[in-house]
Amino acid sequence: MKKWPVLSLVLTLALTLFCVGVNAQPKDGASIEAERLRISDDRARLNAAYALEDTACYQRFFVNNCLDQIKARRDEALADLRRQEIVLNEDSRKAKAAEQLQKTEDKSAPEKLQQEADKRAQAIRETADRAARIEQKTADREQLQTGEKANVDALAERLKSNQNKAAARAARQSQEAEALKKYNARQQQAKERQAEYAKENAKLNKTPASSLPVPVP
Repeated sequence: MKKWPVLSLVLTLALTLFCVGVNAQPKDGASIEAERLRISDDRARLNAAYALEDTACYQRFFVNNCLDQIKARRDEALADLRRQEIVLNEDSRKAKAAEQLQKTEDKSAPEKLQQEADKRAQAIRETADRAARIEQKTADREQLQTGEKANVDALAERLKSNQNKAAARAARQSQEAEALKKYNARQQQAKERQAEYAKENAKLNKTPASSLPVPVP
């Protein structure tokens, strides 16, 4: 597949785009939009044409060199379209500025000035109302947070009191258990002493054995 017909098509299109870009001087909104469409169409045609050249490169021996040459030409052509877009954007900006200026001049009429004053007054009232609502919501939220904090503090105080009571009860129970243990020990010691005393007393009070009867002659 030869690339010269496609290359010729691309060069012709690029030259046409350049001439259009130099001579086109859009002034109003309609012509600006028309130029935007024209640039978009030109970009699409360029990309399509270069895509054909890319396809042709894969049938050549030096594929990468061929693709690099095509890419350079494509970038240059697309860059020219981009320059046209920049000029077009500047024209659009100027047109919008002129339109805004015209609107500003139109608003200088007394009735429009009054309308604008009424709108500003309405906006001020709405802003004040929003500020009041926000302030009220903030106050309500702060009050709610204060109440929640008080509840949390009260709960924490109750928990602390319960913990202190539980600790005191545990300490008291421990003391009572220790006292009971000591009491039981004393009782055991008393029983042991009583048993020892009874044993010693039994030894002291033991009756001596009776003498044997005297034999009768």
